[in-house]
Amino acid sequence: MTTQLKQTLYHTDFVAWAEQTVELLRSRQLDRLDFENLIEEVEDLGKSQRQALYSNLRVLVMHLLKWQFQPEKRTNSWRYTLREHRQRIEEILEDSPSLRNYALEIFEPCYVKARLLAADETDLPISTFPETCPYTVAEILNSDFLP
Repeated sequence: MTTQLKQTLYHTDFVAWAEQTVELLRSRQLDRLDFENLIEEVEDLGKSQRQALYSNLRVLVMHLLKWQFQPEKRTNSWRYTLREHRQRIEEILEDSPSLRNYALEIFEPCYVKARLLAADETDLPISTFPETCPYTVAEILNSDFLP
């Protein structure tokens, strides 16, 4: 199969391309693989896990801020959101333990965005929320922690 045919399938039917790639790998037909797109897809797997961790951490921190600074509006829905995003993060870290260090790296920038989202969602002034995160990563991930 020519490179052009391999790349055409990649662009016209991704699922068929992925299934074909798996079969070629299983049968060790490495000379028929579309390496260029395969490499790109494997790289994207790591990116998508990092993006999922960042997104879930941001939502989790935003809800912790809402919980702490808008107690009169607490609902079971907020408690559910906290549990749901903690579970998602836990699953990501179980599947990819190397992302624990990444969680520490993104902690501060993630807090900055979560703080802005909390202000937007609560309609409270941004100054209501501390400039630096009042919680540790361990507290944030602790399923029993509520500020």
